[in-house]
Amino acid sequence: MFKEAYSQEIDHPMELIDELIQFVEALVTEKTGNNLTFVQKVILRESLAEAQKTYTQIAQEIRYSETYIKQLVAPKLWQLLSSLLGEKVNKTNCRSLLEYKWRSASSPVSGGVTSRISGVIAGNISSGTESLESPEGQVPLSSCLYIERDLIEQSTYEEILHAGAFIRIKAPRRMGKTSLMVRILDYATSQNYATVRLNLQSAGSPVLQSIDKFLRWFCVFISKKLGIEPQLDQYWDEDIGPLVSSTLYFEDYLLNQIDRPLVLALDELNQIFEYPAVAKDFLALLRSWHEESKDASIWQKLRFILIHSTDIYIPLETYQSPFNVGLAIELPLLTTAQVEQLAQLQGLNLNPQTLRQMMQLSSGFPYLVRCALYHSLRYGVDLSMLLQEALDNGGIYQNYLRSQWQKLQREPNLLRSIQDILESQITHLDIETSAKLWGLGLVYWQDDRYQLSCGLYQAYFERVLSQSVISRGDLP
Repeated sequence: MFKEAYSQEIDHPMELIDELIQFVEALVTEKTGNNLTFVQKVILRESLAEAQKTYTQIAQEIRYSETYIKQLVAPKLWQLLSSLLGEKVNKTNCRSLLEYKWRSASSPVSGGVTSRISGVIAGNISSGTESLESPEGQVPLSSCLYIERDLIEQSTYEEILHAGAFIRIKAPRRMGKTSLMVRILDYATSQNYATVRLNLQSAGSPVLQSIDKFLRWFCVFISKKLGIEPQLDQYWDEDIGPLVSSTLYFEDYLLNQIDRPLVLALDELNQIFEYPAVAKDFLALLRSWHEESKDASIWQKLRFILIHSTDIYIPLETYQSPFNVGLAIELPLLTTAQVEQLAQLQGLNLNPQTLRQMMQLSSGFPYLVRCALYHSLRYGVDLSMLLQEALDNGGIYQNYLRSQWQKLQREPNLLRSIQDILESQITHLDIETSAKLWGLGLVYWQDDRYQLSCGLYQAYFERVLSQSVISRGDLP
């Protein structure tokens, strides 16, 4: 089914996708004795394409139920591939991960694809190092590349043991919030706590149109994750409203069904900031539940981890805000010593010049650092050259930078603010603009003014804005 060796790279995208699908089919057959189904192949092919289609689009094209694809077939496919490859596979990272595994298994020095399948399944193929990991997504629990920062982890482990614990983790995107969160949950599990992880991006806009819809969804999701049959109709009352109804549901039903502490981790909390009415009520509700834990023993079971990548810009009274209670964690950038440590863990000894170059480009932003080290190891390319190419033309960060650019284009006021920061010393931005730019990791406050957060962004935005020849009034 596979070539035992290849003499050149496959450049045509469709040919590469065909090769990757054949590679996956061989792995599935080798491990399970089964073949991929038609729907699995369609989902895999569309996930490998450059222009990924959504599950909704896939369902419409092949005339299958969207729910069937989104909630049953796709999750089981990614679970199967994760099991086969020994790494977390999802719709976002499947192409880069599978392409790496396929090229490793197909290389002439590997002894042929067929003889290397067992190695791929064990997750042992790497470019000369056992610790090579994709920079996308969270750092796996089993990874040796997770860098602890200034005893933050220990303080959160201690805090989660307290009755009514309330931990708030804030940092721009791709700073490691989720990696920290899963470690807190893992620690809680080791203490025999019940845990539920909820990414609010999964709520969807229809659910977020009203606080009643959102809280019903919230209660049902948590109930099912705990293996408890939802009983909303017995507790929901239009006369007392959704806030009190959900409180009674938790107090009189849900928390009574479990005999141990329950940790709720709410990831991407900032998703609801785009729905101010829902956000205001929900955030005030979380604060009220935390206050209940000070007096009522039943509420002391409930412990929260809140994760958000944008500063709150919803106006809340002090006594209603959940952002001024509990343990606040703001993840810092990696220090020079930590970047050097991360490189050494992967077998790279950076000379002082390259280390300075890395810090100037990334400012210690974890994703940018991980991405550079990963590509250097994967392709055997000099790290210094990769970093210089990134400053000159985007290099290995082109897709990531293009994604940031597209986000700014969707909100012209953000793009204008970036241009203002480049052109002059900006000392004031409105709260919402500042919060969104900070959440994207693009700006920070230093020396009494806003600045772009690293050398990579400085070089990139100077280049694209000058190439676009955009005047202030002509910004899209």
